[in-house]
Amino acid sequence: MFSALPFSYMFFFMIIFGSLFSMSSCHWLGIWAGLEINLIGFLPLLVYQKSMSESESAVKYFVVQALGSSLLIFGSLSGYSLSFSWESLNFVENLSYLSLLIIGSSLIMKMGMFPFHFWFPSVMAGLPWLSCLLLTTWQKVAPLFLISSLFELNEMHWFFFMFCLASVGSSLIGGIGGLNQTQIRALLAYSSIGHLGWITFALIHSNWAMKVYLSIYILISFCIFMSLWHMNLGGIKNLNNLVFSNYFGFSMMIMLLSLGGLPPLLGFISKWNVIMASVSLSSWFFIFLLILGSLASLFYYLNLFFSLFFNWLKKSGLNTMGLKSENKLVVFSLLLNVLGGFVFVLGNLVLGM
Repeated sequence: MFSALPFSYMFFFMIIFGSLFSMSSCHWLGIWAGLEINLIGFLPLLVYQKSMSESESAVKYFVVQALGSSLLIFGSLSGYSLSFSWESLNFVENLSYLSLLIIGSSLIMKMGMFPFHFWFPSVMAGLPWLSCLLLTTWQKVAPLFLISSLFELNEMHWFFFMFCLASVGSSLIGGIGGLNQTQIRALLAYSSIGHLGWITFALIHSNWAMKVYLSIYILISFCIFMSLWHMNLGGIKNLNNLVFSNYFGFSMMIMLLSLGGLPPLLGFISKWNVIMASVSLSSWFFIFLLILGSLASLFYYLNLFFSLFFNWLKKSGLNTMGLKSENKLVVFSLLLNVLGGFVFVLGNLVLGM
């Protein structure tokens, strides 16, 4: 991607500089300017191949981000009219409920969380893999840390409850929305929405849990998107060529299961940290809904895993060696029993600590 255009390095540097400038700024005008610099640097990278799908995704992304920036500057102006200061400390303390709601909604819209998630799968469906990697990882860092600063400077319970609802809604939408997807990009987009709900819920309760979850998510996403870019896969049907005799393909499927949160993989450890950090505040109802959305996400990853596994059995000729098509249900049940027993043993070990 970056080797195709010499000036891509400059735009990539603008993306990093804009996010860092926004997170380190003490004034809300500087925060807004940093987000705009980040947007200006990211848009040219979306259309580097000049295809129709990429141009459409870039226009959708620009419209949504411009709307989010407009809400951010509108909320900050209304706060400035009360405090006559752009400094974030004095600014947040004197914010009205409406101004804080507008600023929080603008940051939610920029990340693609519920209820402003509608644009994210359609934008991601038309982008190349490396642009999808940036969209699902780095583009969420600055809004997340800005939301964290809002929570550090106020103790409003309704603001806490609003982000809890957004987190739970994102987890459920991410799980349910990916069930009927046939494109890997759209499936990973809904998975990103679900993980964003977990990250925001962790941010509400513990900055440490949020940073751990975000770091693990970025690591797993980097491995998955670079693998997909290397294999140049677009749809789930193309994954049929990915057989388990290929170690590269097998590691790819393990990373997908880790992204779904299957124990004892790395993606499960991050979710466990969030649950342990939030249990102390008695957020049982929200935790239950978050786990429900995560189970729905894990369902379509397991469905993909087992379909590829049976495709490998067919291609490797094991059907002619006694594994007939009507006996596939037996193998499926055996795998589920082994998996269930492993999870049961792991749960007992964790509870006994």
